[in-house]
Amino acid sequence: AGKREISGWPSIAHGAILQAHREVDDMRNQGVTLLEVVVVIAIMAILAGLGVPAMNGWVLDTRRTASINAFVGSVQFARSEAARRHMPVTVCKSSDGLHCAGSEAGWDAGWLVFVPSDPERPTRLDGATPRMLTHQPQFRGRISANREAFVFRADGRRSTNGTVVFCDPRGPERSRAVVISHTGRPRSSAYSAAGTSLPC
Repeated sequence: AGKREISGWPSIAHGAILQAHREVDDMRNQGVTLLEVVVVIAIMAILAGLGVPAMNGWVLDTRRTASINAFVGSVQFARSEAARRHMPVTVCKSSDGLHCAGSEAGWDAGWLVFVPSDPERPTRLDGATPRMLTHQPQFRGRISANREAFVFRADGRRSTNGTVVFCDPRGPERSRAVVISHTGRPRSSAYSAAGTSLPC
C-alpha cells in the first residue's frame, strides 16, 4: 500500500501560524518595549523642562507680591498709628528687628516700625522705644530705597516721601516699586516716581 496523505494538512498548518501571530500580538499589547519606555521618558523630560521655568516664575511672582504687600501694609499701619497717637511713627530698615540699619544693609534685610521716644529725632531708636512691628521679607531679589527711613506724621502732610524698589532677579521688567508721597500714601508701580525704568 502506498503512503497515505494526511488530508487538510496545509490548512491546519496555516491556521497554527496565524494563531501564533495572534499570541505574539497579544503579548505585545499586554506589555511595552524598551523603545516605548525610552520615548515616554523623553516626553516626560521635555514636559518637566517646560514646567520648571513656569513654576520658578510663579514662585518669584508670589514672593515679590507678598513682600510688596507686607511693606505697603507696614506703611499703612504706621500712617494710622501716627494719626491715632498724634505723634510721628517711623519705618526703618532693620536686620535684627531691634535697631535701624545704616548704609551697610538694604531693605531686603527687613524693616521695623516704631514710635520714637523723641518726636524731634524720629529716626533715633533706643532701649525705651516701643517696637510695634517687624518684618523680614522672603524675597530672592534686592530691595533698595532712596531713604534710610520713612517718618509718618499725624497731620499727614509732612511725611517722608521716597521710592522703595523691589528688584526682581529676572530684571527691571519684572521689578516693582512702592512710591510714597509727601502725605505718606503708598502706591505700587512698575516705574519710578519720575516715570522712568526702575534702577535694577
